[in-house]
Amino acid sequence: MKNAPTALPADPIDAEDFDASAKALDRGQRARLIRRTRIGLGLSQAEFASRFRVPVGTLRDWEQARATAPDFAIAYVRVIGLHPEMVAEAVA
Repeated sequence: MKNAPTALPADPIDAEDFDASAKALDRGQRARLIRRTRIGLGLSQAEFASRFRVPVGTLRDWEQARATAPDFAIAYVRVIGLHPEMVAEAVA
């Protein structure tokens, strides 16, 4: 994602806080976009995965930020968010 900070240092007052790299922040932002889009459509992970032809394991990894969703996937999720019925029909 554009304009991501290079790193975010831990808060020295918060014992549970930790440094976050720009890569980790980007992965988290992508995960949040995917999760918010799915939840906004009122779909479970399994329903979203089936409807939009995304492997459910991949979707889980992206949403939990275990893997970074590639740029094409982020573009696809944005289109799904704008036109869910059209996309579902196109991939049916």
